[in-house]
Amino acid sequence: MSARCIMVLGTTSGAGKSWLTTALCRWYANQGLRVAPFKAQNMSNNARVVSAPDGGFGEIGSAQYFQALAARAVPEVRMNPLLLKPEADTHSQVVLLGQVSRELTALPWRGRSQRVWPQIAAALDELRAENDVVVIEGAGSPAEINLHASDVVNMRVARHVDARCLLVSDIDRGGAFAHLFGTWALLPEDEQALIKGFVLNKFRGDATLLAPAPQMLLERTGVPVVATIPMQWNHGLPEEDGVFDDRAQGTSGAVHTRVAVIAYPRISNLDEFQPLKNVSGVRLNWARSPADVEGADWIILPGSKSTAADLAWLRAQGLDAAIAAHAAKGGMVLGVCGGLQMLGEALIDTVGVDGNAPGLGLLPLVTSFEERKTVQLTETRFGDLQGGWAALSGVALRGYEIHHGQTAQHPAMAAAGDVARMVIPGVAWQNAAGNVLGLYLHGMFEDANVLQALFGERATTLDAVFERMAQGVGEWFDPAALALG
Repeated sequence: MSARCIMVLGTTSGAGKSWLTTALCRWYANQGLRVAPFKAQNMSNNARVVSAPDGGFGEIGSAQYFQALAARAVPEVRMNPLLLKPEADTHSQVVLLGQVSRELTALPWRGRSQRVWPQIAAALDELRAENDVVVIEGAGSPAEINLHASDVVNMRVARHVDARCLLVSDIDRGGAFAHLFGTWALLPEDEQALIKGFVLNKFRGDATLLAPAPQMLLERTGVPVVATIPMQWNHGLPEEDGVFDDRAQGTSGAVHTRVAVIAYPRISNLDEFQPLKNVSGVRLNWARSPADVEGADWIILPGSKSTAADLAWLRAQGLDAAIAAHAAKGGMVLGVCGGLQMLGEALIDTVGVDGNAPGLGLLPLVTSFEERKTVQLTETRFGDLQGGWAALSGVALRGYEIHHGQTAQHPAMAAAGDVARMVIPGVAWQNAAGNVLGLYLHGMFEDANVLQALFGERATTLDAVFERMAQGVGEWFDPAALALG
């Protein structure tokens, strides 16, 4: 018997689709049901390494990874069969069922839909056959009528499985009722019939002031407002895209560690820093100028989908000098994946993957780009570290690697005595002074062992976050809207 499907659509990007999909995954799982998340196509540079059908590993969007955990399911590539990873404003790397497809990457946007729809439909049908419920997330808005003919992620998916659709709008931005009505009105009648409920998200204030708008909307559309969700400033779930709001920081107690994360244009995997927001006494901010790193205890260079281009941007902002000055004073610097590559002496690209560039020169390393992409889960242990990172010595950790570059000691600098200390073979290196650390492993701060070693505490677990979200679903929704019969 095929699973019943509930689908979360949005009037705009950022309306709260990913958050609500995650909450519904845990809510249905708590009813004793087998649940799987699904998003046909995701556009994000936040990706996770998961299992693939061939027994290896592949990539999916981070949102579907967390939704799978919320559903108490094992994350796998069928949950997000198509992932687009932007490399420039008009170009994205295409990942199909977890693997980079150079053929699809080369195709124009509108030329892909018919090529990928069979794999998308097959993945969804397989998940339906194995579960009781599939919670599906749409993308952007289903009323983007310029894209309707080539749609593979919104109403084409809804029609394929006869999904019960919820349409979410961000009321904090204003115009929510117009967004809901306009989105519904632009859909064909057969697709309008699939919209079973409107959801007002990010509400602040007195809910009684909403009347008579919900009733008026019902009279015009036949669709009820089934939930009003209050603003969740510090919900604890990593953001899918974009830097998270500093207003949601929620730091408790006196600040002992100020962390500046460089927010370059093609930043990737930024969700791995969410746990730092939940550690008492840690203040995290996004840095786009030298002024933003003043007074920082740590500077973090995160992952990048376009390392050479982001390195050029960093220099244009004057951040290269600011980072160098911070390191020269003994300030702690951490580079993760693309950030590690930037910390070295040079980027060498002979295959056209990323680009050539001089590095920041804070680690005596050279990175060479290869067509083959390293995608794997990694379980390892830090070796002996010096300086400010010494607390991590011997600490076991788990994470994931996604990178085209391969990094090694600069041979001429090694001959001259400037040697990078390898603290995890092939994965992490440290400078002689001990304050600069670079590693390929994503997810370091998601490991409880690392947080315990660095800060002496454990942050709120994701499972606790999921339970809190599911409790909210039970409080905010009309129960009939969640029925699957």
